[in-house]
Amino acid sequence: MKYLLIFLVILVIFIISVTLGAHNDQVVTFNYLLAQGEFRISTLLASLFAAGFLLGWAICGLFWLRIRVSLAHAQRKLKRMQAQNEQSTAVTTSSSAGRRD
Repeated sequence: MKYLLIFLVILVIFIISVTLGAHNDQVVTFNYLLAQGEFRISTLLASLFAAGFLLGWAICGLFWLRIRVSLAHAQRKLKRMQAQNEQSTAVTTSSSAGRRD
């Protein structure tokens, strides 16, 4: 359900962008780092929106990946500590049982 709502929001933004782009046929000069170019405003807006969207997904993906690696490391450490705890509990139980006899 959450993904459907996200998809609908993106679809509405895309439809609004296409509608605005269809009514803006002006050509503008866009100065970027190394050169400049003549672009229609609709093309420029659509390409910059797409670039920002992809950049945002890439940054969020990197943070998500970092968290997943950290979680996997913590889970491995937890399993190792639980195994050590079980071993020490078994040794303590067997040594205390040997003293009673």
